[in-house]
Amino acid sequence: MTEKNTAQWDAGRFVKTLAYFGVIPFIGSISWLQKLFGSSGNSKKDQPKLVLVAGATGGVGKRVVKRLQQRGIKVRALVRDAKRATEILGKNVELVEGDITLPETLTPLVTNGVEAVICCTGTKVQPVEGDTPTREKYYQGIKFYLPEVVDVPEIVEYKGLNNLVQAVRSQIIQAGEKTIFDFTKPTQDLQETWGALDDIVMGGVSESSIRLTDNTALFTGNVSTANSGGFASVRTRNFDNPIDLTGFSGIQLRVKGDGKRYKFIIRNESKWDGIGYCYSFDTVYNIWITVTIPFDELIPVFRAKTVKNSSNFDASTIFSVQLMLSKFEYDGALNPKFTPGIFQLQLESVTAYGGQKLPRFVMVSSAGVTRPAAPELIWKKNRPQSE
Repeated sequence: MTEKNTAQWDAGRFVKTLAYFGVIPFIGSISWLQKLFGSSGNSKKDQPKLVLVAGATGGVGKRVVKRLQQRGIKVRALVRDAKRATEILGKNVELVEGDITLPETLTPLVTNGVEAVICCTGTKVQPVEGDTPTREKYYQGIKFYLPEVVDVPEIVEYKGLNNLVQAVRSQIIQAGEKTIFDFTKPTQDLQETWGALDDIVMGGVSESSIRLTDNTALFTGNVSTANSGGFASVRTRNFDNPIDLTGFSGIQLRVKGDGKRYKFIIRNESKWDGIGYCYSFDTVYNIWITVTIPFDELIPVFRAKTVKNSSNFDASTIFSVQLMLSKFEYDGALNPKFTPGIFQLQLESVTAYGGQKLPRFVMVSSAGVTRPAAPELIWKKNRPQSE
């Protein structure tokens, strides 16, 4: 299939493209200047993981919350009384009310977005004397009071823990995977993260767009070889905080295409025209497929030419990703499935796979039970007959 070699170049679209990505020709990215004036190139940040801490107001729970915050990890505290918890934990902790012994209170408000859980709940222990004026000395270890267990351990330590596990199971079951983009849950930030980057920047006339529709991202347009062009693509603005995929094996794309061959490009640096690590993949006409892209099979490329002796891909610092339909493969070779004209590629998700399966549910507890060395300990109420 052929087409005429020349066409009118659209200078206005060229300027709009550069402005969208914050680029000055021959200088590169001006994201630092945009940030200086309060307009970053990408409003979507790689947010720290969200950890749910149950029993956050207890002695152990308070320490766990503090340690997580010191590491920059966002904490959601599951508490029975939000007002009291604010007095204990301060105002910089997200609080949700609930009780692990009451499964109906463990609603999606508690579990949504949680990536890991640290359970610090335990049966309540207090001095037998109750709330005496000198009770504070008991907590300070100054004076010993005969303690009693208020709650039934089976209800808290067994049934309550099981309730919490069941409530968060669907949130933490996908160990070893990390969703980077989920187009089944469209947001304004997600739409504004991606923009068209076509051969208009090199004098060509190809034109593409990406829009969120039908719970997918639709990359579509018209690619032309006029004016020595021949590629259309969509690219993310540089992430404000580079994405860290250390320990993962690669990227998986969930796509439905038109039978053409596309490229996935990922970058380790914020440079506008730097080295990109590429992987070519074929699509099947009108059928959803999963494309697996191992990090160790990425090809370092600069302007469609492979870069010899380039450093290996660094999964710890990812600044941007890109999807491209190009006339060329690498080093002058042609894309065997390329034809100019209309194209479309639907994208459902971009996910990192093969990550290290770290613990996602940690229990830290001191169960309130009788001890052989201290038979005088008693339970205040409802002691199971079997004990």
